[in-house]
Amino acid sequence: MVFYDPTGERYGLPTYPYKFAPAGLLTRRQLRERHLRPGGQEPAAQILWRRGKRVAYLYRLDLAQPKRRATPAQRAAIDKALTARRTCPTCAEIKPYYIPRRTGSCLDCTSEVNR
Repeated sequence: MVFYDPTGERYGLPTYPYKFAPAGLLTRRQLRERHLRPGGQEPAAQILWRRGKRVAYLYRLDLAQPKRRATPAQRAAIDKALTARRTCPTCAEIKPYYIPRRTGSCLDCTSEVNR
């Protein structure tokens, strides 16, 4: 096991190979699945794999905090921004897809210009 360094002497952080992390340490993705976030804590350990080119930081589960919820004002701002991304500036129609940035207009308006 090349990346087994539970004391952290070799890599600076306690390091484990892929799938060998001890219980109580989770990645950000694993925390997110449990509706948690690191909450400002520093990584407690890391996982290295693919010859050390890939790293995943591990956080302590007991120090994790619940994910924050967006306020109603933030939700309204997000909805407004997403609606703006679907509104064509040429024909002013709201489309069921996001307007492509490379053309700057909906597919109907873009095809009319190319005819």
